[in-house]
Formats: sequence, C-alpha cells, structure tokens
Amino acid sequence: MKQKHDTIGAPPTQDQQVRQDGGAANGAAAGAPAATGAAVPQDVAGQWDAIQARLRASMGEARFSSWFANIRLIGIGDGAVSYAVPTSFARDYIRREFGDMLLALWQQQEASIRKVTLFAEATAGSARAACGGGARTATVANAAGAPNTQPQHVNPNSYAAPRAAVDNPFAVASHTSTGPHLAQAGNMQIGAPILPQFTFDNFIVGASNRLACAAARRVAESDTMVHFNPLYLYGPVGLGKTHLLHAIASEILRRDPSKRVVYLSAERFMYHFVNALRHKDMAAFKQAYRSADVLIVDDVHFIGGKGSTQEEFFHTFNALMDHNRQIIISADRAPSDLQGIDERIRSRLSHGLACDILPTDHALRLGVLRAKAAAMQANHPGVVLSDDVLDFLARAITSSIRELEGALTTLVAHAELTGLHLTLERAETILHDLVRIKEKRIAIDDIQRKVTEYYGLRMVDMASQRRSRSVARPRQVAMYLCKQLTTRSLPEIGRKFGNRDHTTVLHGVKRIEELRAGDKALDDAINSIRAALDS
Repeated sequence: MKQKHDTIGAPPTQDQQVRQDGGAANGAAAGAPAATGAAVPQDVAGQWDAIQARLRASMGEARFSSWFANIRLIGIGDGAVSYAVPTSFARDYIRREFGDMLLALWQQQEASIRKVTLFAEATAGSARAACGGGARTATVANAAGAPNTQPQHVNPNSYAAPRAAVDNPFAVASHTSTGPHLAQAGNMQIGAPILPQFTFDNFIVGASNRLACAAARRVAESDTMVHFNPLYLYGPVGLGKTHLLHAIASEILRRDPSKRVVYLSAERFMYHFVNALRHKDMAAFKQAYRSADVLIVDDVHFIGGKGSTQEEFFHTFNALMDHNRQIIISADRAPSDLQGIDERIRSRLSHGLACDILPTDHALRLGVLRAKAAAMQANHPGVVLSDDVLDFLARAITSSIRELEGALTTLVAHAELTGLHLTLERAETILHDLVRIKEKRIAIDDIQRKVTEYYGLRMVDMASQRRSRSVARPRQVAMYLCKQLTTRSLPEIGRKFGNRDHTTVLHGVKRIEELRAGDKALDDAINSIRAALDS
C-alpha cells in the first residue's frame, strides 16, 4: 500500500550509510514520548538537539512548540532523515513552511543528508522501511542526473543538486524553481539554500522598511554594479532582513541564472573557515568564496570576537570589492555599534549604504497579517479570519513579524484541527499565554509620561481640553502609541485622555498614521519615544 508522507530534498546516492532507530530523539527536548525499540544513536540525537536549538532561536518558542514539540525523529538512512508527525495537517504544514529550513539545517550537520521525509503518525510504523529506502518516497533524479528506479510520486518541494555541483568541486548550482542555489568547496556546500518563498512580491512595505526594500530592489534589479557597495541592512530580529536577503538572491538569479550567488549566515562562514583550517583546505575555501559574483552574509554580528574568522572575512571582503563584486550584509545593529568587530571591517561595512529596518507600526503589521491570512485561507478555506482577529494580533504582538506570523499560524491550526469558528474571544483565549509573555506591560500612564517628557509638556495636558497644536499633536501621538503598544480598547484609552470618545481616539490614531509616512521628524519622535519605553 502506498505510504502517505512528504519528502523534502533529493534522493540519496547508492553508497550512503544506513542508520535506523525506533524511538524518539531526545524526547525531553522534542516534547514527544519515546517509542519502543532501539534508542536513537547518540550522534544523531546530538545533531537533532542542535537543529532544534536553531529552529527555536529562529522562529521563537511559541511557534516552535506549536509545530515541533510533538514531532518524532525516526531515524537516518540512505541520506534521508525520517520523522513521525502527529497529523497529516501538521505534516503538510511543516513540509510547506519549514521543509527547506529543516533540510538545510540537517545538511549543515551532515553533508550526506539529501532529503527529509515526514510521515503522518498513522503511517509512521512503516517509516523504518523508508530509512532503508524500502518505502515509496517522493523523489526526483539523483545528483548525477540518473533517473531514480524507485516508484515515485514527485513532490513539488523535492530537488536535487545539479550535475555541475558534482563534476566541479567549485561549482555554484544553477537556480531552479524546485531547488536551492548552493555553492561548493570540495565536497562541502558553502552556501545555504535560497528559499523561494521569500520574494519582493510578498514582502510587505511600510514606513519602517521602505528604504531598505528600495535599496534591496535596486541591487537585485541592476544590470551593472550599483554605486553603493556593500549594502548593509540592520535592525532587530524578526523584522524582515533575512526575507530581503533571500529576495535579492532569488531576483538576481531569476534575471541571470549564470550568476554565482553565495548566501549564508556568518555562523556558517565561520564553520567553513574552521573546517578548512582543520583539513588544510584553505585554497578551496578561498577560491569558492572569492569567485562569487554576489556574496550575501546574514547576521554578521555573530563573528564578533572571532579574530581569525574576522581576518579571513576581511580579506574575502577586500578581494570581492577589488573585483567589483556585490556584497550584501545584515546585522542587528549599525556598523559603528557592532561589538567585538575589528575596526577595519566596521569601516568597510560603513563605506556603502546602511539601511535600518525600524520596529513595525500597526498598519504594517496588519498588512503582513492580511497577506499571510489570504495565503493560508487559500489552503484552508474552512478557516475564516475576521478583521477583528487580525487587528487583535496586530495590537497584541508588536516586537517581531516572525512572532506575529507564528501566532497567526497557531490560530489557523487550532481552527483547522478543532473545527471551531475563530471568534475574537476564542483567539484571545488561544493566545492568552503568548500575549501575556510578549506584552511588555506598558501602561497608558507610562506612554503619556514619556510623551510629555519628550515634548516638554505636563501630564495634565494629556487629559486637558486644550486644542492648540503644541498640545493636540503630542496627545494624538500618545493615543497612537497606546493603540500600538497596549491591548486596551479605544474607549479605555479615551477615558485616560480626559474621558474622550472612542471616535476621537480613532481619529487621532489615523491622523498620526497618515502623517508619519511623510513626516520624518514625527517618525523620528515616535521611534525615540518607543525606544525610551522599551528601555
């Protein structure tokens, strides 16, 4: 009988070693009960622990718990990692949203991994056969280009490394719609997969990220070298830096598939550098990186304090710049504020264009939610996401777009699995713990106090009937921030501003939203007040 499961990746080569087990990998960490049978080999369990830590750091605790707490590692065999997932819905969602990430993380742990297979729990009993290649799997042609002789139903998320990556140790794989773009150094992939779901088309633009997005587009769409090189994107976690980096890479390759684009994290650069030193393979390492047409490095702040890695990064940077190659860098802070980074590197990072991505406003968060909700409802037509629910999410979770999307996913999964209609009250109940953790417990009084301090007013001015612009505009700013940073209703906010009607509050909020887009001084003022509140 045909096994119902999903596969991410390419089919294994014939000589890859088989490893199996019948239990869970580190049940305490994964949150899944141990199965009967042999324990997972210690090295595999350690690898899965490391991957879980990366997943948790990347997507946040709430989203990780929603989708990976009950996933069960079955084993590794023939270059395939197999998992048991509680439901077919969870299996499909993990494959679609996290499949590329999961495969890439496993490949960082072990280069022989070629695919990840997910079994719904009902069919997981047959997964042992899949570890040894006995089950029907979703596969495509192997890395050498030969057709797979196993029965197959080709999964749209499956991909194989092109032949060039096998024949030429320094090849950069061509970009296709079904696979990643990976550079090679010897037998080691130096680039991480470029994820096709991150594009400019689905990047929601707002006042906080407009400059960064425009600069990223200019780099990606320019047929010649742009005058700002490197492009440096910085800002807090979860605001879209990585999305833009993948979008740049995808657009460059769409326009010119022959381009040699290397995308990776600074952590991966450091790992490859250390590995090249250990195996005395620095020549291949230097050639692979310095032959790139475009080098994209995510989270460069992670090499802070790593002297030898910084030295090699510095020389790689210079070599690419000398040959007019494009460099794109991201970090969590401005170049001048990077801790533990050599002054020579900070100076070069400041030489191009540095674009900050600021904390999101309510309009941008709502736009992201609406776009994401529309995509989800296309796959889950039975789930209705009302404007009230989306507005609640946009008000309740302000720190990170990633956390915002995770909360939305949790609501959709809950509605899909329980069959219950997703009302505002039910959404508040489902996300109660998450909102309680994320909420900074900023009170309306705190906001009013910071606003009056910034504008040199008195607290009584917030509740007074004075309508002069010097008082009315700061009062509207305070109302706007109360709407953004608290979960208080409009009537509750109005009562704290001299018992004003909720329509007055709504007018003030909308007015600031309109002005902020074109008034840089006002935008800077709001960002300064928010920073003071966060501290």
